[in-house]
Amino acid sequence: MTTSIRIRLSIMMFLEFFIWGLWYVTMGTFIGEQLSGDGIQTGLAYQTTAIGAMIAPFFIGLVADRFFPAQRIMGILHLAGAALLYFAAGSEDFRGFYGFILIYGILYMPTLALVNSISFRQMADPEKDFAGIRVLGTIGWIVAGLLIGWLGWESNNSLQNTFYFAAGASAILGVYSFLLPHTPPLVEAGQKVTVRDILGLDALSLLKDRSYLVFFLASILLCIPLSFYYNFANFYFNEIGVENAAGKMTIGQMSEILFLLLLPWFFQRLGVKKTLLIGMLAWALRYLLFALGDAGSGAWMLIMGIALHGICYDFFFVTGQIYTDKLAGEKVKNAAQGLIAFATYGVGMFIGAIASGYLVELYATSENAHDWFTIWSWPAGFAGAILVLFALVFKDKPST
Repeated sequence: MTTSIRIRLSIMMFLEFFIWGLWYVTMGTFIGEQLSGDGIQTGLAYQTTAIGAMIAPFFIGLVADRFFPAQRIMGILHLAGAALLYFAAGSEDFRGFYGFILIYGILYMPTLALVNSISFRQMADPEKDFAGIRVLGTIGWIVAGLLIGWLGWESNNSLQNTFYFAAGASAILGVYSFLLPHTPPLVEAGQKVTVRDILGLDALSLLKDRSYLVFFLASILLCIPLSFYYNFANFYFNEIGVENAAGKMTIGQMSEILFLLLLPWFFQRLGVKKTLLIGMLAWALRYLLFALGDAGSGAWMLIMGIALHGICYDFFFVTGQIYTDKLAGEKVKNAAQGLIAFATYGVGMFIGAIASGYLVELYATSENAHDWFTIWSWPAGFAGAILVLFALVFKDKPST
């Protein structure tokens, strides 16, 4: 891979996650403070990305892998996304906002697979080259959070600007996508493709393995409490008076970079089960810290909870992707990764969006306040229960 291609792919990855980080983190705060929405409506809004995640594998299988170059599809999706984010920013009520963000979520989530596909197709050695390019995505998310804090959009009741800014970045990436390296369809014209191929049903054979089935179900269940963090952490921090909440939340992505570099060391020494358990323990501990912390003397607990993000994400989700890759045969590796993404970012987050929204609304003590100790105690207890059950049932295999 030439230096020119590496730079072009890095810019693509930066913009992809810069866009997501701009609107996604603070959307719950925007809905609550500027659209006068409630917890249930916030859950519904975040559910849109889960819907997109469940549709994405079928879209990629039906369209991107068969008919059009990946970079052109991505360009069209991001240009359409720019218009949707622009109109979402100008919405005066939740009903109008939801319509735009639902369509946007369905269009955006397939682009996460497309940026990976475009990157992998240009690499002779993905295991060596991909991490250096993917890390630009995490940096893009960090820059988005710092920018929101620096411009003071959270404190000035102007969070609609995050959607306007994201719309502009999406338009730039849409145009830029047409300049990316050519990435033709994987399936040649005339080649027979079955419904089983499109849906990736061969990957379901992995579930015959008892240990993998346990991991698969645990992944879905763990994404239910995960939704509480993605959907309501920023809203929670702003409600209790944490300054520059979006900026402080980027500590989580900085932690993610650090622990991603350390993960191979832990993985080799601890194995699959212990590494996964550490990640699950971090989720439970994070929510407990949020339940006990505050914006005053307990602020250190909030910061520590944010900083645990690297362990939470890398030790469970990245380890899970490695475990899936090792267990799957060559023929079903891509389908297997699609299956676990469908289960976690799709099914798990879909259920979590509903559960978190209803729970936050249930424990609203007044129009502008919530019983956050009780709210965060629920995902802490749920993650802890999954941890215990997983520790008792999951068995490491010598091959992993």
